[in-house]
Amino acid sequence: MSTLPARAERRCHNAVNPLHSCLFFSPDLGAEMAKIGIEDPSAAYFATRAAAFGTVGAGAVSATFYNFNPVLVARHVPAVWETASPEVVLDARLRAADSTLRRLLGEEIIASDEMAEAARLALRATEACTPHARPLYAAHADLPVPEEPHLAFWHAATLLREHRGDAHLAALLAAGLDPLESLVSHTATGKGMAIRWILSSRGWRRTDWEAASDRLRKRGLLEAGEELALTEAGTALRAEVEEATDRMDIAPYEHLGADGVERLTELARGFLFTAAAAGAFPASATGRG
Repeated sequence: MSTLPARAERRCHNAVNPLHSCLFFSPDLGAEMAKIGIEDPSAAYFATRAAAFGTVGAGAVSATFYNFNPVLVARHVPAVWETASPEVVLDARLRAADSTLRRLLGEEIIASDEMAEAARLALRATEACTPHARPLYAAHADLPVPEEPHLAFWHAATLLREHRGDAHLAALLAAGLDPLESLVSHTATGKGMAIRWILSSRGWRRTDWEAASDRLRKRGLLEAGEELALTEAGTALRAEVEEATDRMDIAPYEHLGADGVERLTELARGFLFTAAAAGAFPASATGRG
């Protein structure tokens, strides 16, 4: 039984995670990747998130990223490592995180006591993260913690995101939702990504999307007809996926304690308010499916 207020861990995640994921929508990342010879956006994304693994192949990326078309992944991995090694990519990623946070938050917040406090709290939460069956988290946990508080905070936010993300994929698998069914059902909740953006960024065709939708309808999870809407059973299944994710991701927040979780959430929301005013978060920057 959790000692935290109901869904406190999810609220904290929802406040902290965008300060990690904003990097992937930042022009600073594209600029840094281009400097090391990686200009294709998909190649840059795969390299940036997979570099902690080392020079892995397409299979590892497809497995751990889950909802990307393996054909798209294989188009760029492992070839991307011939352009830039994982070590070079990780250095470029950290430079991009530094410039992105400085631009979105400003030097006053970067140097503030609040940023240092947020870094301490987020890092404390990661002390209770566990590596078993969490490959993306485990790979990133092997990386050194940056010295500067804003980068230490970004590093901790990355660990917390990947820890929860790995759990979320386990929940999707247990629910019997394959990669594209996960995206379709998430979009049907009204909280997911736009279909056109999913197809272009994840490498799927419209026919793939329709086939996944048909599979969900046959299972009674999507309503019949052209409108993308979950049935009562579909709504219940998606709720269970989120609740299962919460259960598997509770440990870092229990370790931090109710007061620590509340304070980290408060600090992260303050940073978010500033970053959002600077245009950090496009509408497509949501969830994993």
